[in-house]
Amino acid sequence: MKGKKKFHFSSLYLILVLLLMYLPVVMVVIYSFNASKSDAVWGGFTLAWYGKMFQNRSLMDALRNSLLLAVASCAVSAVIGTIGAVGIVQGDFKAKGIIENGAMLPIMVPEIILGMVFLAFFSLLRLPFGMLTLIIAHTTFCVPYIFIVVKGRLAGLDRSIGEAARDLGATEMRMFFDITLPLIAPAVASGTLLAFAMSLDDVVISFFVTGAQTNTLPIKIYSQIKLGVSPEINALCTVMLLCTFLLICLSGWIGRGRKKRNPIKEETNL
Repeated sequence: MKGKKKFHFSSLYLILVLLLMYLPVVMVVIYSFNASKSDAVWGGFTLAWYGKMFQNRSLMDALRNSLLLAVASCAVSAVIGTIGAVGIVQGDFKAKGIIENGAMLPIMVPEIILGMVFLAFFSLLRLPFGMLTLIIAHTTFCVPYIFIVVKGRLAGLDRSIGEAARDLGATEMRMFFDITLPLIAPAVASGTLLAFAMSLDDVVISFFVTGAQTNTLPIKIYSQIKLGVSPEINALCTVMLLCTFLLICLSGWIGRGRKKRNPIKEETNL
């Protein structure tokens, strides 16, 4: 029959991939409502673990440190990565290729090697290990993510727009803030969100550069693996997943609103 749709192998493959990707996440969400402490037994529905999560002071301190670290490192990385991408794309100098390749090293070097390098470097400088060393280390490996995304966006921009602005007397600084930055803002936001996720998820590098008084959420969860992950951790992961989903929706809504308010007219490319 013509109206009957055939089931293709590609559809089965897609379903299997989605199951492998999201089934563990779904299980974490489900067991955050489990009345039993064991993940192997379903003891009924409860919201008690969410209340205990907010009452767990050490867990909340670790979460606060992780969020502060991610926000601070991503804010600095956004500035450095954006300026670096603009300089690489618009600049013309001999060491351009070397600098571009050097900017990619932090995400190419294995994390354990990078962590050991930071440990030796901070020890040589006699910097006290804690939030400062964490921010420096996270900024270093967050910059490439923003650099890559912004650089890709800049490569697709029409250079005639900047040339027209220069012909009208705009300075380089004026052109950057009035033309370039608004056009690459979605790329900066996307790169920053990616860097935020990588910073919030990091264990290896944070383990090498953190101090005794500073504990991040990934390290705390990692340290509890031998004793088993408590349902409070499942509840916290569920809350963070919800916040991440809302943040992505907000980012998409802002991007669509920007396009409606500031449409790029076809005449600018003529």
